[in-house]
Amino acid sequence: MIIAILIVLGLALGSFVNALVWRLRQQETAKNKSGKQLSIIKGRSMCPACKHELTAKDLVPVLSWLALRGKCRYCGKPISGQYPLVELTTALLFVVSYIWWPVPLSGAQTAIFVLWLALLTGLLALLVYDARWSLLPNRIVYPLAVLAIVQATIAVAVNPKPVLALGNEILAVAIGGGIFYVLFQVSKGKWIGGGDVKLGWLLGLIVGTPGRSILLIFIASLAGSLVSLPLLLNGRLKRNSIIPFGPFLIGATIVVQLFGHAILLWYQRVFAPFTL
Repeated sequence: MIIAILIVLGLALGSFVNALVWRLRQQETAKNKSGKQLSIIKGRSMCPACKHELTAKDLVPVLSWLALRGKCRYCGKPISGQYPLVELTTALLFVVSYIWWPVPLSGAQTAIFVLWLALLTGLLALLVYDARWSLLPNRIVYPLAVLAIVQATIAVAVNPKPVLALGNEILAVAIGGGIFYVLFQVSKGKWIGGGDVKLGWLLGLIVGTPGRSILLIFIASLAGSLVSLPLLLNGRLKRNSIIPFGPFLIGATIVVQLFGHAILLWYQRVFAPFTL
C-alpha cells in the first residue's frame, strides 16, 4: 500500500518538477503574450509549443503522453520525452528510497524521510535544469537549503550524541562546498561554476557527515570522468567544452544518502582500519 502511494505521489511530483523547470526557464528568458510572467504556483498548465491550456485528461502522468503518442492534442507538435522520463524517475526514486532507507522508519526518522522526499523532488528539478541549461537557479537552491536545515536539525536533535552530530554536519558542509569554493577561487570560475559551490554546501548539509561528503564528491567525480572521457576520445566533446557537474553531484547524493553508510563500512573493513 505504501509503495503504491509513493508511486502515485512520485508521478505527481515528477509532473510538478517538469512544470517547475519549464516555468522557471520561461521566467528567465521571456514573457508570455499577455506581457505577464508565468507564475510558479498559479495558472493552468499549457503546451510548451502552442501555449494552449491543458485539461485534466492531458495531465495524467506518463499515460497522457503515451495516449497522445508524445504529441500535443491541440497543435500536434512533439512533446519532449523528458516529461514521462522525469515522472517515472521520480516515482522510482521514491520507491527505492523507501525500500533502501538505511534506518527503520519510525518516530523522527519518518519526518526525516518525508523531508528527504521533498528534497529529492527539488534536487531532480535542479538536475533537469542544470542538464539542459547549465544553471542551478537560486530559486530552487535556497528553498532546498531551508528544508535541509530542518532535516539536519531533527537529525542532530534525536542523535544520542548531538554535539558530535552537529560537528559532523558542520564538517560535511565545509567539505561539500569548501572544496568547490577553493577550485572556483583558484580558477576564477573556469573549472567550476558558482552554482556548483552553493550546491556543494547544500549537499554536504543533506548527507550530514564528513565521510559521506567526501564519498559524494568522489562518486560524482568518478561518474563525471566515466562520462566525459569517452566523449573526449571520440571527439564529441572538446577540451574546452563545459559539462554541467550538478547532475553528477545530485546523482551521487542519492547514492550516498541511501547506501553511503554501507559503502563506508565496506571501505573501512577492506582498506582502512580507521573510521571516516
